[in-house]
Amino acid sequence: MNNPRPEIGIFGGTFNPIHFGHLRIAEQTRERLSLEKIIFIPSCMPPLKKQDVIDAEDRLEMVRLAIRGNPFFELSDMECKRHGPSYTVETLLELKDTMKNRKPVFIIGIDSFLELPLWYRPEEVIGLTDFAVLNRPPHHITELYSSPYVIKDSESTVEGIRTLKLSSGKTLYIMPVTGLNISASEIRRLRRNGKSIKYLLPESVESYIISKGLYKKDRE
Repeated sequence: MNNPRPEIGIFGGTFNPIHFGHLRIAEQTRERLSLEKIIFIPSCMPPLKKQDVIDAEDRLEMVRLAIRGNPFFELSDMECKRHGPSYTVETLLELKDTMKNRKPVFIIGIDSFLELPLWYRPEEVIGLTDFAVLNRPPHHITELYSSPYVIKDSESTVEGIRTLKLSSGKTLYIMPVTGLNISASEIRRLRRNGKSIKYLLPESVESYIISKGLYKKDRE
């Protein structure tokens, strides 16, 4: 009882654009950890991303369209309301004030988790939240032991879920997810080349992209 399971999932990212892979990850994580809800938080100015990210307003609207109808999914524009780069530590501190005693879990890929030392104030980040790390190819969970924040030989199983302990005392949940071979970069490439993006993302998002002419070569 000293380390209760998380209650609310935090899913950050550029969502450039959001697609079925993102949605499936969120749904599986919510179900696996019995979360009350998942909050999608698009980054307004992601500090570690390249320059091919479209306007935050369009990405927010695509997430809104994609999650519409799912009572367990929620959209937050908190990072887009702040000026400057979207730092996770600031988001988590803001959520701490608004969620009261609800315990968060931050949904993240292995590759991004291993980049945590490059983040802004990373030691604070790992002290503010548990992590649900997505176990998907080509990465393997053994790579997590190279992180300076993972306690070696701390692997255990909690209610059927493999976990690791972090140096902050927080828990890292290892989440196997369905391997939908969809990427936002591939969707952008298809659009640049004038190819179909049907069945890679919700129809409402596809329609929005086409109607706004997003990701076309002449807009870059």
